[in-house]
Amino acid sequence: MKKNLHPDNYRLVVFRDMSNGTSFLTRSSANSRETVKWEDGNDYPLIKLEISNTSHPFFTGKNMLVDTAGRIDKFKKRYEKKS
Repeated sequence: MKKNLHPDNYRLVVFRDMSNGTSFLTRSSANSRETVKWEDGNDYPLIKLEISNTSHPFFTGKNMLVDTAGRIDKFKKRYEKKS
């Protein structure tokens, strides 16, 4: 394995999903100027996320439904006139 490839400054960091407010504590080397008090009473660096697995449609199962039948009908109507 290559030497000096991975950072060696891993520490506990809180990641907060700003779209739904959920937070989780994990190890990271990401830098942050903000801190937050966690459930255990300690202060940890805070990294704000726009989207995480708790708000992403792929993980939540709340995908926007696409009307594929309507799209197919529109396509057929458009091109049946030309033939």
